[in-house]
Amino acid sequence: IDIHTTYNLMSVATGNVFKDKGWDLDPENEKTASLIRAIYDKPQLNLKNNSYGLYKFSDWLPIKRALMGSSSPITYKSKGLAKYLKLNNLYITFSGYWPEIGATMKTCSFKETEAFSVCGRINSNEKRILVVASAGNTARAFAQVCSENNIPLLLSVPEDNINALWFDKPLNDCVKLICSKSGSDYFDAIHLSNIACQMSKFYAEGGAKNVARRDGMGTTMLSATTTIGEIPEYYFQAVGSGTGAIAAWEANLRFIEDGRFGNRKMNLMVSQNYPFKPIYDAWKANSRELLPINDDEARKQVEIIDAKVLSNRKPPYGIIGGLFDAMKDAGGDVLLSTNEEAKEAATLFEKTEGIDIHPAAAVATATLINEVKNKTILEDSLIMLNITGGGEQRFKDENELFYLKPSLVFDMNPKEEDVKKILQFSLWRLEAQIQWERDQLNQLFVDLAR
Repeated sequence: IDIHTTYNLMSVATGNVFKDKGWDLDPENEKTASLIRAIYDKPQLNLKNNSYGLYKFSDWLPIKRALMGSSSPITYKSKGLAKYLKLNNLYITFSGYWPEIGATMKTCSFKETEAFSVCGRINSNEKRILVVASAGNTARAFAQVCSENNIPLLLSVPEDNINALWFDKPLNDCVKLICSKSGSDYFDAIHLSNIACQMSKFYAEGGAKNVARRDGMGTTMLSATTTIGEIPEYYFQAVGSGTGAIAAWEANLRFIEDGRFGNRKMNLMVSQNYPFKPIYDAWKANSRELLPINDDEARKQVEIIDAKVLSNRKPPYGIIGGLFDAMKDAGGDVLLSTNEEAKEAATLFEKTEGIDIHPAAAVATATLINEVKNKTILEDSLIMLNITGGGEQRFKDENELFYLKPSLVFDMNPKEEDVKKILQFSLWRLEAQIQWERDQLNQLFVDLAR
């Protein structure tokens, strides 16, 4: 669908506004590292109908087109969990598979909101290959969206996480997977992707720097606020990079400018899975910079946690406009949940609400439970609980699954020149295979015509 949103970009550090040349990820002509932000021509959000899926929020998405197959986050007022916790105003924003409430994300993760927004920002005539590094859920979402919309994609994922790359049908051949070998983590996958992006045939998705990623994730906040009718007081979400919380803060600022939903800045209650807690440690030290940690120690911590998607060692925390600034402006805290607490929270959520949830969403739920016990959250507090993934077990039970296998697996800390040579050869081989298949198909049509 041809939906073209009009917007400019702004450096958060300086306030300088400039036009988007198509795939800008950084401020123009500035030395200080800073996120950029989309400034939309429409200061008030006007929702389209539900048939548009995620693109019902297109007024505040930096897109050039709408793609097939999107679904919107769904917000509803909790009854079961709210009753258990004795909360009068608990709203759950659910991203995942739960058809009874209208949630139809086939990857069962709010990472679909990123993928449909980012890919909607891509020019339809782009010839290069998009590169995405992921700990799992992001890769699944981008693979699904790119496969269904014929967008060339190279994924980089730690080998230990590829069990997250499941789908309800085989993927289009335009999607390829490379891995950092077993024992590596998300940071190693990012390193591989950065090497690929030095080659002319590839371009980086951009992560938190991509305004389309953040504003796609911000649709959870758009869903909650437009459903509730006002900006929440508290926002609970588990974080790996913190990009979702940054996105919620930015959406909050847009709603204040909108003028119809109040002028409150909601407290960002973000959580990590103990013992992997770089954001927690930096926040508690009141440090804009992440505290030093040994790479091997970080990898050991990642092996322990159940919520592997929260394992980002280099989050956009200290950058201007990043999570540190968001929390300093909005207020809030960084919280921790153990694996055991998260498992108990997941069991409670399924019992009280009726659907299974991802480990990361369980971490967020566990920290909400703890804050209620600690009386930080009062019974009349207006709360948004961002359930970033759910319904996966149900979806798997109802569908045959197909897994994406890696084309290449690299050692940790590979030489850049070796990676480039291998990728270049693989690209040539892929292009040759595609051409061969086209020739065979053309010959088949000739034979049939005869």
